[in-house]
Amino acid sequence: MQNETKILEQLTATATEQGPVAAARNLVDHFRSQHRYNELFEARKMLHRLELGLPAVHVDGLVPDQAVAASVPSDVQDELDRRLLDACREVGEGLMRSGRIQEGWMFLRAVGDNALAAEAMSSIEPTQENLDLLLSLYVHEGVDVGQGTRLSLKMRGTCNTITMLDSVVAMRGRKEQQAAVGALVEHVHGELLANLIADLRRRKPDLASPPGGKISDWLGLHPGLLRDGTYHLDTTHLASTVRFARVLDDLRLIRLAADLAEYGRQLHAQYQYQSDEPFSDLYPMSLAWFRALLGEQVDGALRLFRQKAETLDAEEIGTVAIETYADLLARVGRPSEAASFLMRWMPQGMRPFGIAPSLLELAQAAGDFQPMMEHARGRGDLIGYTAALLQAASIGSPQN
Repeated sequence: MQNETKILEQLTATATEQGPVAAARNLVDHFRSQHRYNELFEARKMLHRLELGLPAVHVDGLVPDQAVAASVPSDVQDELDRRLLDACREVGEGLMRSGRIQEGWMFLRAVGDNALAAEAMSSIEPTQENLDLLLSLYVHEGVDVGQGTRLSLKMRGTCNTITMLDSVVAMRGRKEQQAAVGALVEHVHGELLANLIADLRRRKPDLASPPGGKISDWLGLHPGLLRDGTYHLDTTHLASTVRFARVLDDLRLIRLAADLAEYGRQLHAQYQYQSDEPFSDLYPMSLAWFRALLGEQVDGALRLFRQKAETLDAEEIGTVAIETYADLLARVGRPSEAASFLMRWMPQGMRPFGIAPSLLELAQAAGDFQPMMEHARGRGDLIGYTAALLQAASIGSPQN
């Protein structure tokens, strides 16, 4: 109390001798040095209002004329908002680093700086007590979905993490999906490889490591190992991981996913789980997909997925096979073919799943908007036609 009294006396003297701005700065410095973050935010609010020529605290006038007089010019309000966001950033980061996670997020959420929030959260030691909150912020709030997935794998295991990915990550954007799935693929591949090596060395203690070191290389040392029903990882976890991995673009991770699919392909028939079309034969079709993305056996994979796209009934399963084939075309560098296929095969009026890039994205990747414009004109699609026309004009793409 004595220290507080001294501070109050100093503030009063500073306000009298140097003015209110100086006093407010002293108060900010005091709360900052004491790590009293909620008070720091209030002090910074007063400081920034004073710096901009406003009263230290906004008070609604009791008389209508006072309210009018208290209105703030838009440019001053914009600058005040900018400074208050900076105050949120400082206070939120400080609260996070001191372990007050929920309070810190209340401030950082307003800033929209997920990188700062993730960096501040990285200093927090995960425990069973704070795990739910950390995962909620990392995954549900989207602070860092990849880090949240790694944390879940470490603290809750593969099964719970896959459940989380099914229920949450599928609703997030492609980049966040890739971060989460990449963490899962690395974890599952590492676990499966370690278990396989341990099993093989129990069987043959003097077994030398194969040159490649992949799962498929180790399986090659013991042909037929999996035919009797042997497996080295929960087979449902393996199937889910391979299914998720289709969203990946990183070639290193795709190689790991292909290695997992090759292992799955050699499992006993009872573990050859059926999946949704066009990946009904989960492991062979997934392996073809991954290899095509790696630039291997591309034409063969395209034939497989085109056959699915052209023969599966869209009325029964929707447009998933059509979009999957178009997506593969785009991802192996054939955006014009992908656009042409979609324009020919997508049923008019049927809602897409969003698997393939849009026609506009494909037209831009191909550098040619004319086919989309003609397609839109033929369907009377004013929005599609205008979007292609204006996008072409805005990026300088020549049109007929």
